[in-house]
Amino acid sequence: MATVVQSAWFEKGMTFAQYLESMKVNRDELTRVYEQLEFTEEDHAFWQELAAKSSKGIVLTADWCGDAALNVPVLQRIAEEANIEWRFLIRDENLELMDQYLTNGTSRAIPIFIFLDEEGHETAVWGPRAPEVQEMITSLRTTLPAADAPDFEEKQKQLYRSFKETITSDPTIWRAVIESVKAKLKG
Repeated sequence: MATVVQSAWFEKGMTFAQYLESMKVNRDELTRVYEQLEFTEEDHAFWQELAAKSSKGIVLTADWCGDAALNVPVLQRIAEEANIEWRFLIRDENLELMDQYLTNGTSRAIPIFIFLDEEGHETAVWGPRAPEVQEMITSLRTTLPAADAPDFEEKQKQLYRSFKETITSDPTIWRAVIESVKAKLKG
């Protein structure tokens, strides 16, 4: 676990309200998940326990990202329950920080959620996807034509549009995100 102090990045970030206000893409999807998400009693108990451990965090994101339309509202609702204050940073405006959290050491995949203690030390990192969501997109990608096929680009766009609609409207997928975050924070 890193002990890097991320306080300066936290101070630079937007609040959730500011991030939401700045959004030009996926605001409706993000809002739908945020408003419709429900927690179990077990979830509530876990978030109360978490409230004693983390107090703030940094989210690397971008409003065009379909995964962010799913994960940002889920983790924002968790934060509200667990008394965690997020600050939102746009990935492409903060590459120095983003490059500390590359997926598989190479990809600037987002969103990334960096949990911090009171002093700004990293306590956990989650993102960009729950394992079940990753398995889903990996499986869907196998249905695409070859990358050099004339219809590849259009088929890929259709696939991602459909994927975003599914992940932002299916509560069972939201539950997978909740369970993945809980597993990360328990570990």
